[in-house]
Amino acid sequence: MRVHVVAPEGFDNPGEPTGGNIYDRRICAGLAEAGWDVQVATVAAAWPIPDSGARDDLGRVVSAIPDGEIALLDGLIASPRAAQLLPHAGRIRMTVLLHMPLATALEARHDATAQRSERLVLRAATGVIVTSEWTRQQVLNRYEIPECRVHVARPGVDLGAACARPARGHLICVGTLGRHKGQDILVEALAELGDLDWHCVLAGPLDRDPDFVGQLRSRIARLGYGSRVRLTGTLTGEVLSHAYSTADLLVAPSRSETYGMAVTEALAHGVPVLAAAVGGLPEALGLSADGIVPGQLVPPGDPAALAVAIADWLGDERHRHRLRAAALNRRSNLHGWDETTQEIAKALTPHGTSNCVPFGAKATPTRAAVGRGPAAPASTSSNEPSGARDQG
Repeated sequence: MRVHVVAPEGFDNPGEPTGGNIYDRRICAGLAEAGWDVQVATVAAAWPIPDSGARDDLGRVVSAIPDGEIALLDGLIASPRAAQLLPHAGRIRMTVLLHMPLATALEARHDATAQRSERLVLRAATGVIVTSEWTRQQVLNRYEIPECRVHVARPGVDLGAACARPARGHLICVGTLGRHKGQDILVEALAELGDLDWHCVLAGPLDRDPDFVGQLRSRIARLGYGSRVRLTGTLTGEVLSHAYSTADLLVAPSRSETYGMAVTEALAHGVPVLAAAVGGLPEALGLSADGIVPGQLVPPGDPAALAVAIADWLGDERHRHRLRAAALNRRSNLHGWDETTQEIAKALTPHGTSNCVPFGAKATPTRAAVGRGPAAPASTSSNEPSGARDQG
């Protein structure tokens, strides 16, 4: 089968290791390896408000997709561009890969125009693929899309080397340096722990929010932490793997997060995680094979609570040993990229949504159901849980 992937410009640059870029790269490669004919086009991602050039580029790319064929559009491209996409909704099988709904993104939360566009695009799409169950519930609750059209394909992870006895107090925080990732919250927490033995690496791109990075550097300097908190910039490949395998604890203090790939990357190296209980982070943290949380969750945006949790980690050897064992155990049930690719392929395949009623249409009862009274409850897949929707 053929799929036309529309992704942001630069997504295939290994030097731009955002979660969305990594996901898109791995999915394109995985589908190709599975026998799909993957046609990739890139479009400028001026987000959340695209300029006229970006809108025109998308219009040309989508217009060139033949009638009836499958298109997979990154939400960064699709969400704010209803005007360019809606004319093609009935012509092609348009699926949106939604890494982050606009309503949950800090920088776009108050942009009503972009959110209206996203609502229109997602309702018109053949399907929506999200990266966590938490995000799925956000989409269902906010946009009232039929459940059968919203699919979960969690990011995969590659297992890495685990250090048997990492140095105590070696903290790492991985992600783009910006307000949504909460590195400033971590620095404020560490401000209360100057008398304890720790060092911290903040790894991630430094050029996305220069003002934030400048303020962060100033705060670190005022605290006298220049030799204890190190901003490394982007780490990739073996260098990043080494950083994980020599760390004692990953700290994920995000204000907003739909999943948290750094969490599973750390766990893949046997590193416990201290994370904010926000968005999809608890889902990424998960449970070890024997049902133990391989880390700890703290209230989001609370430096004092984070400081207490770090102090407990540094001061309690039994606590560290217990969570490190759970993190090592968690490696056995982490999601691989091959599973992610299978879930994407299932969501893209026409028969995977053949029983789904389009938005606004009414279901027609089958002959077997007529005159027989209430039907038995339908079974649910792992992507369509029957539980409560309010997660996070």
